[in-house]
Amino acid sequence: MNHADLLALRERHPAWRLLASPHAPLAASFLHRVFVAPNVRTMSQADLAEALEDELFALREQVGDEAYPRSAQEYLNDWAGADKGWLRKFYKPGTDEAQFDLTPATERAIAWLQSLTARPFVGTESRLLTLFSLLEQISAGTEADPALRLQDLRRKRDELDAEIARVQAGDVPLLDDTGVKDRFQQFQQLARELLADFREVEHNFRQLDRRVRERIALWEGSKGALLDEIMGERDAIGDSDQGRSFRAFWDFLMSSRRQEELSERLERVLALPAVAALKPEPRTRRVHHDWLEAGEHTQRTVAQLSQQLRRFLDDAAWLENRRIMDLLHGIESKALALREAPPGGPVTTIDAMGADVELPLERPLFTPSAKPKLAEVALQAGEEDIDTARLFSQIVVDKARLAEGIRRSLRSRPQVTLHDLVAAQPLQHGLAELVAYLDLAHRGSDGSNEGFRAVVDEQVQESVRWQALDAQGSPVTREARLPRVIFAP
Repeated sequence: MNHADLLALRERHPAWRLLASPHAPLAASFLHRVFVAPNVRTMSQADLAEALEDELFALREQVGDEAYPRSAQEYLNDWAGADKGWLRKFYKPGTDEAQFDLTPATERAIAWLQSLTARPFVGTESRLLTLFSLLEQISAGTEADPALRLQDLRRKRDELDAEIARVQAGDVPLLDDTGVKDRFQQFQQLARELLADFREVEHNFRQLDRRVRERIALWEGSKGALLDEIMGERDAIGDSDQGRSFRAFWDFLMSSRRQEELSERLERVLALPAVAALKPEPRTRRVHHDWLEAGEHTQRTVAQLSQQLRRFLDDAAWLENRRIMDLLHGIESKALALREAPPGGPVTTIDAMGADVELPLERPLFTPSAKPKLAEVALQAGEEDIDTARLFSQIVVDKARLAEGIRRSLRSRPQVTLHDLVAAQPLQHGLAELVAYLDLAHRGSDGSNEGFRAVVDEQVQESVRWQALDAQGSPVTREARLPRVIFAP
């Protein structure tokens, strides 16, 4: 609720644009009377234009012709434009007549305008009881301790037993007229809000369907990757909080027993004198049927998404079959062209076929892993100062670099000794690097080193020198005498 966000809402949100429009009284009253009050989801262009024309005729008789000079069709197209967004204009499959539907933003604006009107009775008790009931449900549904759950259930059972005993004794508490009006008003408000929520849920699924169509139109990859992405997004919508709540509501409402129970209770409540005095809307008697109708629209939107996926698969399969046939025809035409003058020599080659033979006795046996036993010994912290710099002064010799140096030297000569290698490429890490050379020579003598082999001549002694630092940090020359090591390709 900062200034920048509110400024963006005023410029972009359809509900704010409707409230700020000079035609807000006409649009809000007409759309409420046509769509919201009778719970109409879609209406054809001809019927909606006719109803608006009658509305404009009546208004012009009251306020003059110059108040609303445009035709009904012009107003409808303007309200459905991208700059307004109060109506959704679309075409049903198989028809060429435009259809109109109310957008969720417009319904929210109309609901807010309805809340501005003065109410003859404002109840607060039912809302407080609803809040306590919701908190109780949340607390009971999230309690993982069985003892506490049983304690709460026993408390409720005792309260029910006490109430049953009072009723059996003739003490039957009844709600007064104020309590009945309070709760019925809360019921009407929640029923209207639920119908508005259906339109918003349907709008979310339409947005998903639109994104799917756009992705299919621009997709250039494989079918599997596209289906994974689309179905993943569809599952994300279905598994979201909104999707799970809608599915639970739909399963609850589709029960025939629940529908009969709702109808019986509505008839009994509407017959109460206190409720009749409030003059409820006529559609309140069949509000559960409106819920079913609104839910069916949402389910049909999901079905359209599935049809779009099936159409894509059919089109993609046809295109792939056509591409395969084009390739086959191309191969046949080229083969016919080469039939009279076949090319000399091999035309193509195929890798030799062979089977990899693996004997059972060549497979390694199972080697159980060693499980170390940890002794429970209390560690005591020492107090001596340790030079931690030694931890960071470790030497790592790159054997791959040394092997590459040996192979590079053998490219220009038939053999090379370790003495010559060190003379051409001095040791950088001293004795550790010399030991690495000896390890490479040992591997070369076994024939396991690729690129060269090594021979050790015990009859000839050679010296290898390198520069190092003593304990005081002064440069010194180190020397090692060892048998001649010869590297050859």
